[in-house]
Amino acid sequence: MSTVIMHNGMSVDGFIADDQDGVEPLHEWYFNGDTPISPDSPTPAEGEDEAFDHSGVGSPFRVPKASAGYLKDMWASIGTIIMGRHLFDLVNGWEGDPPAGDHVVVVSHRPKPEGWHPEASYHFTEDVTAAVAKAKELAGDRIVVVCAGDVGGQVLEAGLVDEVAMDVVPVVFGSGKRYFGRVEGQHLLENPHTVIQSERVLHLRFAVRRTT
Repeated sequence: MSTVIMHNGMSVDGFIADDQDGVEPLHEWYFNGDTPISPDSPTPAEGEDEAFDHSGVGSPFRVPKASAGYLKDMWASIGTIIMGRHLFDLVNGWEGDPPAGDHVVVVSHRPKPEGWHPEASYHFTEDVTAAVAKAKELAGDRIVVVCAGDVGGQVLEAGLVDEVAMDVVPVVFGSGKRYFGRVEGQHLLENPHTVIQSERVLHLRFAVRRTT
C-alpha cells in the first residue's frame, strides 16, 4: 500500500509561496549547492560520494551535499504526485513531464484542457478522496506525494496523509499561501523521524499521529 506524503518547501513562518505565488527564495538551495543531481540519476551506495559528482551532468540542479542523498531517495520513491488546479495552471502541469514520478492526479472541478499533452499520465478528479484512491492505484508500491497548500490541507483533514515532509528555508514571507492551506482543527504529528540540517534548508519528516 502506498504511503501518502504531504510535501513542499516552506518559509520559517509557514508559507509555500508569497501573495503573488512567488517561490524563488524557497528554491534557491536547489541551484546554489556544490552537488549536481538529476531526478533520473542513480543514488550512490553508502560511501560512494563520488557518484554524485557526475550523475547530475546536464541537470540544472546543484544542491548542498547534505541534501543530495535525501533528495535522490525521495525522487526515486515517488510514483504519483497530487496537485491542485491552481498549481497546475501556474506551471502548465510541468508541460506533461512531472519533476518526479510517472503519474499526476489533479484535483479540479474543471476537466483536463482539451488536447493538452495526451501522452502524459495526468488524471483529473473532483475531490481529494477520489484523487488519493487514483494516485495509490497508479503508484503501486511507490509513494504518493501531495503538494502542500489547500489541496494538501484537504487531504490531511480527510485523514489520508501518512507523513508530512517540509524543506524549511530561512526566509520570512510575512503573508502568502500557507503550507497547510485552510486546514481546520488540530492535527497531531509524531516526533520527526528525519532531520537533516543542510545549507540554507532544513529537511524534516513527521508521521501523522493516528487517533483511535
